[in-house]
Amino acid sequence: QFPDKYFELAIVDPPYGIDVTSMNMGGRNTVKPDQTKIWDKSIPADEYFEELLRVSKNQIIWGGNYFHLPPTRGFIIWDKGEMMYGRSFAECEFAWTSFDASARIYKLNPTQLDRIHPTQKPIKLYEWLLANYAKPGDKILDTHVGSASSLIACHNYGFEYIGFEIDPDYYKAAKERLEAAKNQVSMFAN
Repeated sequence: QFPDKYFELAIVDPPYGIDVTSMNMGGRNTVKPDQTKIWDKSIPADEYFEELLRVSKNQIIWGGNYFHLPPTRGFIIWDKGEMMYGRSFAECEFAWTSFDASARIYKLNPTQLDRIHPTQKPIKLYEWLLANYAKPGDKILDTHVGSASSLIACHNYGFEYIGFEIDPDYYKAAKERLEAAKNQVSMFAN
């Protein structure tokens, strides 16, 4: 429903098709990985990526190594740090970008004991992306909101954003998390 190139930047984390909900993701204090959910059984269809590129001028696509995307030299690696080295979990994650820029590495420990989504990424990771790849006034799109980390980062940095989440449980938890973050910031704004 959006016109061509409506968003300056899409930062998305679509399903990688690795069935993450069946994996042992460690302890969680809130929403546990629900093995009845099938959101990560397959990757999005080619039409998803065609539409994403149509509605956004630039893209950062987490899990880019799982998708059929054109070559890029502007990829991003999220290095999860020494704490993750040698474990069965991925030590890093790859993001494909549309930017014609040198590859970048960002190192940040992923430990978040209060996760609401099994593939939740840290807010600081999204803040780093916005600081390095967005410009003031950009409209940001996230098609797979999950835990709302991306939207909280957009709110913290003053970006206009639109996000989508299809799963009702994750939507409810993400909405509550985003509202709590907005309320916390507004308490100290005055």
